[in-house]
Amino acid sequence: MTTEDYRRKLTAILSADVKGYSRLMGVNEAETVRTITAYRKVYAKLVNEHHGRVVDSPGDNILAEFPSVVDAMQCAVEIQKVLKHKNAQLPVERRMEFRMGINLGDVIEDEGRLYGDGVNITARIEGLADPGGICISGTVYEHIKRKLPYGTAYLGEHSVKNIAEPVPVYRILMEQGAEPKIEKEKGGRLRRWRRPLLAVVALTLLGAGILWVWNVVANDSQSVMDLFTGQTQPTAGSPDRSSVAVLPFENMSGDSDQEYFSDGITEDIITDLSKISALFVIARNSTFVYKGQAVDIQDVGKVLGVAYVLEGSVRKEGDRVRITAQLLDAKTGGHVWAERYDRDLEDVFAVQDEVVEKIVAALALTLTENEQAHLAQGATDDLEAYDFAKRGWWYYHHLTPESNDQARQLFEMAIERDPAYVDAYAGLGFTHYEEWAQQWSQDPQTLERAFDLATEAINLDYSRAAAHALLSHVYVRRGEFDQAIVEQERAIALAPNDANTYKDLAETLIFAGRPEDAIEYIEKAMILNPHYPATYPFTLGFAYTGLGFKNGSAEQYEKAIEALIEAISLNPNSTGSYLALAFVYNETEREEEARKMVAQAMDINPQLSLAAIRESVPFNEPTAKEAFLDALRDAGLN
Repeated sequence: MTTEDYRRKLTAILSADVKGYSRLMGVNEAETVRTITAYRKVYAKLVNEHHGRVVDSPGDNILAEFPSVVDAMQCAVEIQKVLKHKNAQLPVERRMEFRMGINLGDVIEDEGRLYGDGVNITARIEGLADPGGICISGTVYEHIKRKLPYGTAYLGEHSVKNIAEPVPVYRILMEQGAEPKIEKEKGGRLRRWRRPLLAVVALTLLGAGILWVWNVVANDSQSVMDLFTGQTQPTAGSPDRSSVAVLPFENMSGDSDQEYFSDGITEDIITDLSKISALFVIARNSTFVYKGQAVDIQDVGKVLGVAYVLEGSVRKEGDRVRITAQLLDAKTGGHVWAERYDRDLEDVFAVQDEVVEKIVAALALTLTENEQAHLAQGATDDLEAYDFAKRGWWYYHHLTPESNDQARQLFEMAIERDPAYVDAYAGLGFTHYEEWAQQWSQDPQTLERAFDLATEAINLDYSRAAAHALLSHVYVRRGEFDQAIVEQERAIALAPNDANTYKDLAETLIFAGRPEDAIEYIEKAMILNPHYPATYPFTLGFAYTGLGFKNGSAEQYEKAIEALIEAISLNPNSTGSYLALAFVYNETEREEEARKMVAQAMDINPQLSLAAIRESVPFNEPTAKEAFLDALRDAGLN
């Protein structure tokens, strides 16, 4: 192609595709083709009316360009409104929802087609949009922010393959004049501590007894720690930064049945603190190791690598609750602040908020705009719904078929009390996901139920990380890695200290064929969760396994062996670790060791077979999957 064959230009690009198009085609090809043909006509008509042109429309994708970003934005909103009306006339399972992305970029035009970074960036932005939603780049935002009456929600900076600089992305709130949503308490009041605070500061599944249980939220090259905040999260133990571990609050009620309540308050405080990017928060799994123990605060600080430790107690009697909390300097063991709260039980939410407020103020933390908004959104104000949900999570963590059923009933009761309780929807969804992942049920609709509940939770409140994490789990199980990574990005942006989500992201990257990117995230997870379970070194070992296979590197295989042996020492019943080791040993010509590993795995699970592994391991690259299966076959697995 010569310079005479094409021309460069700056143009507004709109890209759209259908969420779940393959599923729709699989259910009813003729009906799907009929619907998308009708919707394309709507698309083409409105693009033309807004002075644009349709560039291409392969499959379910539609690409258009406009001379003005204002025209592109108005056209996109109009299309989504028209299609929303049309979708309302269809059964839920047949609705066709488009995701849209808009960018202003330099492109090459050749014979009417568009090429270049401007198009690639638009496609990436489109993938971040919700079904029926619109996302835009920072350049588009700068052009429309004072010209159009639509609110926006900042989704942070996202990396695009082969693009040096990350791209700021915004979600469009299509109601005219809409602002980013901030949930209010019943009666129209923000949760009580939020106003003074704003004035002052302006999930262990993989390798746990079955072959693979894939958890789940990415970024092509940039560290997730940099997303949405413009800053890098410091590592644990850094003397010049704020870091905290929240120890399990002691149950002082004299009733072991109240353990769920004190545990729930601890978890809520960890969850709220984890939303603050300027604070390094140790994961629940690592702090709950100290439950019921007398601890030396200075030792805890050294082991967990934190500057501060929060500890406390809960006494619940009738409709009253007493909560004590104290923030301690981990280096000296001295008090930073301490408080006792004697309140009515219905004020438990306000107490949790005040504890977080005190920590933010004591450590002089600065919150980003998004963090202020996310912290201002509460889960529920219904005490009974809260109680049901906390019991539900307590049973859920036991990870047995019976406890999973009990958890499900409690989450359903929580939702019945408060139909807008997002975390209860997420919890209910996780019970369905576990039932499918652990093979407690063979009903394929179980996974679809988890998907529906995740979607419902996100529609109720976009800011709850647990809902995005649940959705990403389902996407991984479906083999939709790109979408799983998007949801993992969102979960991490909403809860930057959630160790399990970093681990889940690492797993997804491995199966997406990017083991080199996975290592950074699993190592970050291990820092956040120093008392990590076997799934963490397993994921690290599997990342090095993939990297060794990709590069033919003996050094990477040795690192894989070291990590996988650690995983086995933490969980001797992890069949996944034995099989991964068998692959590495086979690749490094240690056939006898490989056979021993397969034999060990078979002792643990006599039902193991190549056919079962082929179905359960979601590799994105057929070559890697076949190499893995061939190695296990060589090592004696049938």
